[in-house]
Amino acid sequence: MSEPVISVRGEAVLEVEPEIARLSVRVESKDPDRRKVLDRLTARNAECLDLIKSYGDAVERIETSRISVVPVLKYRKRDENVQHYQGSTWIRLTVGDFAVLGELVTRLANLELTAVDGPYWELRPSSDVYRRAREQAVHEALNRARAYADALGCRLTGLVELADSGMGPHDSMRPQATRYALMASAPSAGGEPQPIELEPETQVVSATVEARFTASAPESL
Repeated sequence: MSEPVISVRGEAVLEVEPEIARLSVRVESKDPDRRKVLDRLTARNAECLDLIKSYGDAVERIETSRISVVPVLKYRKRDENVQHYQGSTWIRLTVGDFAVLGELVTRLANLELTAVDGPYWELRPSSDVYRRAREQAVHEALNRARAYADALGCRLTGLVELADSGMGPHDSMRPQATRYALMASAPSAGGEPQPIELEPETQVVSATVEARFTASAPESL
C-alpha cells in the first residue's frame, strides 16, 4: 500500500519600503527655425544632464531613451508648409538616495520646457525581499502540511514535489505608482524652488509554492 500524500499551498506576503525610485524627464524646444530648435534642445539637454550628474552617486543610472525632432505642418491637406519644428529628448533616471529626490524633482521641473514624470517606486531586481518571500512561502507550506498531518493523527515522512507557483508584486494589494507631472515653460524667478515632500510607496511582494508530502498511515482512520 502506497503512502498517503498531503498536498498544500504555501503563501507569503511582505510589505517593505522601496529601494529605488525611477523618474522620466522630457526636455523640449520649439521654433519655426529648425536650427534654433536643435541648438536650444542641445543646450537644455546638457543643462538637464549637468544638474542630474551634480547629485553624484545618489543617481544610480542615467539613460537617454529617445530623441525626436519633427516638423509640425500647418492644417492643410495639400501642402507641406511647416508651422514650426519641435524637438524632445527623454531621460530616464534611477535614484537610490531618497533624501535628495524631492529636491531633484523640483529643480528639474524648474528648468525651461522640462517635464518630470514619477517617481515610480520599486525594489531592486536583486532585492533580498524576493528570497525572503520564497522562504516564508515554503515554511508556510510545511507548517500547513504538518497541521493537516496532526489533525489526521499521522506524521510527514518525505517531500514528493515542491513547485514555485509564481512570485512578484501582489497586484491586488499593490498601490498604483505615485506620479508627478511637472513642467516649467520658463525658469521661475527668485532662486531655487522648495523641495517637494515625497512619501515612499510601500511595496507589496507575494510568493506562492505548492508542495506534496508523503505521510504515515493515519492513526485515527
